[in-house]
Amino acid sequence: MSNKKQSKQKLQGISFFEKYLTIWVGLCMVLGVLIGKFIPAIPDFLGKFEYANVSIPIAILIWLMIYPMMMKVDFKSVKNVGKNPKGLFVTWVTNWLIKPFTMFGIAYLFFNVLFTPWISESLATDYLAGAVLLGAAPCTAMVFVWSHLTKGDAAYTVVQVATNDLIILVAFTPIVAFLLGISGIAIPWDTLLLSVALFVVIPLIGGVVTRNTMIKNKGATYFHEKFLPKFNNITITGLLLTLVIIFSFQGQVILDNPLHILLIAVPLIIQTVLIFGIGYGASRLLKLPHSIAAPAGLIGASNFFELAVAVAIAVFGADSPVALATIVGVLVEVPVMLILVKFANSTTSWFSEALNIVAKIIVIAYHCDKGLFLYELNAILK
Repeated sequence: MSNKKQSKQKLQGISFFEKYLTIWVGLCMVLGVLIGKFIPAIPDFLGKFEYANVSIPIAILIWLMIYPMMMKVDFKSVKNVGKNPKGLFVTWVTNWLIKPFTMFGIAYLFFNVLFTPWISESLATDYLAGAVLLGAAPCTAMVFVWSHLTKGDAAYTVVQVATNDLIILVAFTPIVAFLLGISGIAIPWDTLLLSVALFVVIPLIGGVVTRNTMIKNKGATYFHEKFLPKFNNITITGLLLTLVIIFSFQGQVILDNPLHILLIAVPLIIQTVLIFGIGYGASRLLKLPHSIAAPAGLIGASNFFELAVAVAIAVFGADSPVALATIVGVLVEVPVMLILVKFANSTTSWFSEALNIVAKIIVIAYHCDKGLFLYELNAILK
């Protein structure tokens, strides 16, 4: 493959805004803090538009973040779950039986024990709540980018993401409520359930309806190559505008505690690397091909930070330290995930090439017609 083609594929895999997301997040944080400090009338005005403790402007922007992601998920792929279940088991166990609880343990250790000289007890509890929200929300969108960059099996990644979205509908709320409950925080179940409905169920239904309607009327090629690209920068734009608003609310808290951004980042980074190691290592022990192992590790490591931010705002308020903790999760995730992608790409030799070929053949056989199967099989064997 020529360098020109490789460069083109990289550009298709991650956009300019996504590649430098950490820089944009940092700039928006600074802009928001400056607005809150020097133009407080803006956050005061926006703060008037609330319903049931949910900021209407932020809710609209969060929908802009989540809706385009939901259109990418093909739930018809769930029917293929039983055809190669080991990678799915790794994803499910890592995301739902391990990740939320290691996040709680690591965050509690740092916020309530190691960082007590710098963090008050009340702030430690709030930061812990933010970390729990991140830990209970596995990634559902950016993982498509990470999978592409590691040459992951696209069809299998779709199944992993689709089943994660189904599980999150029933597992996210009770896990968060349980962990926050033992943290000494009273959880308003109605608000938490409303947040999941607003920021997962409704955009999920909207995304599925839009996807099916467009494919039915215009065809799959038009949907993937023409329609979806129109939304490429909407998610990032919504995220960045949300950050400006949130940090305008958070301005004084940040100015009073600048060290806290770094302190919050430490356990989040450790958790990300740990969970990737668990998922990636388990995949290797199960002798899964690299094209399945890499996405399995990366799905667990990354977070559905849009949902975490949304719930933090809805339950605790946009100006709460809980929301601040979830935003720091956005700040650190992209650079850490890019490092893990590079690590995964440098360790392909850990996985049997023969298994990679067999897995690709199996996936192609299930997802392609006979003519395309023979074409793709010949390409692989070459």
